[in-house]
Amino acid sequence: MTKILARYYAARYYEERPVHIGILTLTFFMSGCDSLKEKRQRMGGMHERFGRNPAVAVCESGLRDVLDSSEWSFVVAARTQREAESLCSEIEDKLQRTVDGRVTDVQREFL
Repeated sequence: MTKILARYYAARYYEERPVHIGILTLTFFMSGCDSLKEKRQRMGGMHERFGRNPAVAVCESGLRDVLDSSEWSFVVAARTQREAESLCSEIEDKLQRTVDGRVTDVQREFL
């Protein structure tokens, strides 16, 4: 009987707390980048920096074969819309300070 009650309360707990998803996509321009190797070095460590947070998934989502540009997407999961927006802002601010390139486009979408 206690297992049934535990499952019931667990289901109600998660049912009442929806997950808010944010998708942040940034496009970077790296002037003077002459090879894919240099591009990887200049963009280096994205997975290590942001992938450690269990609420964030990160990948290079576009412009993979373009030498001087790169597109990265971050998927954020949070309990509230405000938390998702805050986490996206933190990621964007950190990237603007740390990446050896210029951010040319930022897109945000919340589901």
